[in-house]
Amino acid sequence: MRIAILSLHWPRTLASGVGRKFQRQITAWRGLGHEVQFFSHLHFPPDNAPMVAGEYFPYTLKSGPLGLLPSELSRMRALKEMIAAVQDYRPDVIYLRWSMYVYPLQRLFAIAPTVLEINTNDVEEHRLLGLVRSSYNRLTRAITLGGASGIVYATRELSELDVFQSFHKPGVVISNSIEVDSVPCMPAPDNRHPHLVFIGTPGFAWHGVEKLIPLAQTFPDIVIDVIGYDHIEGADRIPDNLILHGYQVGEACDRILARADAAIGTLALHRAGLNEASPLKVRDCVSRGIPIILPFVDTDLDSLQSDLILRIPNTDDNTRTHGGQIHDFLLKARGRRLARELTRERIDSRVKEQQRLDFLAGIARS
Repeated sequence: MRIAILSLHWPRTLASGVGRKFQRQITAWRGLGHEVQFFSHLHFPPDNAPMVAGEYFPYTLKSGPLGLLPSELSRMRALKEMIAAVQDYRPDVIYLRWSMYVYPLQRLFAIAPTVLEINTNDVEEHRLLGLVRSSYNRLTRAITLGGASGIVYATRELSELDVFQSFHKPGVVISNSIEVDSVPCMPAPDNRHPHLVFIGTPGFAWHGVEKLIPLAQTFPDIVIDVIGYDHIEGADRIPDNLILHGYQVGEACDRILARADAAIGTLALHRAGLNEASPLKVRDCVSRGIPIILPFVDTDLDSLQSDLILRIPNTDDNTRTHGGQIHDFLLKARGRRLARELTRERIDSRVKEQQRLDFLAGIARS
């Protein structure tokens, strides 16, 4: 097949989990004999970080007397240019990671059958981002979902939601995966005090980073390393054993992960109206052998039994009610590693990308 794979709005850097996922998909699909081109509609990151290779269609972010209008006009111009390039590419099928609608996205659907990748409940997610974004998304999401020819869902839970099922589109559940052998397998550290690592992104309430504060306060004998944050909104004081490393990539990130006795996943998925996920950061950690704490149902790991996997509830007070279990798990996990072969067949991208291609081929033929 000739496949166009598209990203809207965000710069897909190779330092980000999503960027690496795009790169893995492109590499895997080409390796399986398909022709693939990446098209990116984006504003360039300020640090000139390396990005997924492809064709870029940049827009500028600026405000002034006319408010956000100049930015939105620039965003629309860039998308028109990208759609024209996709049309010139003449794909058999288009693969689009879900993003909020921008004009004239609907023109894309006339070029080739388009498959959407859905990783979240966009209705609940945008509700948390404020009234303006939420209202705009509710008014425009039918344009994108109505124009799609098929949907790939990252979890079973997403595939069953009425906000998607009401559009009656062919769908398949293919959870997020990782190229396991591309991730360094890390030996267990020899820490005097056990280290817990958390990876998140500021501005997303469902990551729940603030829940780590009472955990650190209650258990001063543990160290919590937080990647992605240089401050926690609303926190008057950060405990000394809660270390905010800010945005970290490459070797700097690897060094922090190498010290981890365990990692903990997204802590407040309930705020986005979800209980199931397949986060890339969890897959990255378990591929390195890091024991994992799951505060949600993981699509691939839920049925896996190991004393190096701890499950806690997806509730607002989970780190308070289960702080003792988290503490005991860290002590038990110290100096140990989760066997890579235990998780490989569940999360490796080889099998999952073939499943994705089979679905794309079916949509292209229909």
